[in-house]
Amino acid sequence: MPRALMVMLALGVALPAFAQNVAPRIGYVDMKRLLDNAPQVLAGRQKLEREFAPRDAALTADEMRLAALRSRHERDAATLGRDEAESLKREIDALDRSIRRNRDNLRGELKTRSDQELDRSWREINNAVVAFAREQGIDLIVPSPVVYASARIDVTDQVLEQLKRQHAARATP
Repeated sequence: MPRALMVMLALGVALPAFAQNVAPRIGYVDMKRLLDNAPQVLAGRQKLEREFAPRDAALTADEMRLAALRSRHERDAATLGRDEAESLKREIDALDRSIRRNRDNLRGELKTRSDQELDRSWREINNAVVAFAREQGIDLIVPSPVVYASARIDVTDQVLEQLKRQHAARATP
């Protein structure tokens, strides 16, 4: 038998055996579920709520004051003097502009801070997914959205548990 034929025959037997031993492990992770339920994300949302609550309360108080002024203007416009009615109207217009400006500023700052918190959480979640895959010997993690993923390869719950453990470890001194 020629030597080249023997090498090809040996490779033909060895390659399928090698390929069977190195079958890739694949996992699926639902990133939306992680972003909705990870304690890091929930803590970030609570932090933002605490941070912006005083300004939101002040804005709500101004909106209530504006509603009261408008109601007074509608109710008493006919009985008020011209100067007093115009003064009340100017106060209403100024307060309305101030509320719109403050609301726009608040929305902009909240959006910026939300994006910052989400970026921080996103990096932490991605790192947790990578660490989980390495620990479990998974070769490929496919994130959502996908057309179909079997529950057998869905590792979302395990990654979420890992994120909860990490968050709890950081929270306890």
